[in-house]
Amino acid sequence: MAANSQFSMAVHVLTLLARSDGVNLKSDAIAHSVNTNPVVIRRLIGQLAASGFVVSQPGSSGGTRLAKPAHEIRLCDAYKAVCCGDVFALHDSPSQDCPVGRGIDSVLCNLQKQIESSIAGTLAKYNLRDITRMVEEAS
Repeated sequence: MAANSQFSMAVHVLTLLARSDGVNLKSDAIAHSVNTNPVVIRRLIGQLAASGFVVSQPGSSGGTRLAKPAHEIRLCDAYKAVCCGDVFALHDSPSQDCPVGRGIDSVLCNLQKQIESSIAGTLAKYNLRDITRMVEEAS
């Protein structure tokens, strides 16, 4: 079972844009850094733009840049912008004739809420400037 990489790619893209000092970056260049297809990047940029994190301009001198300063972009907000669905999916129609089947959905739903709250709390501690600094220190 593969994990969704939307969030990690979004943070990669946003960090790359934060380091570009306001210069528009083309989706081809971003895709090269992320090591994926430019179409995937354009879709992701669309989600980030819809959430107000980036702005894009078409044309030969166009590209994408951050819409606001890196310190104003919180990771918890980026996570909400690109991650859809729950941490894990519930299986279909457990048997209501079984005591475990009757109760498992509510137990797992509560667990999902706790996990999401924990993720949001952890990500709220960081902004894009923090990530940019960490990447620079790791390089």
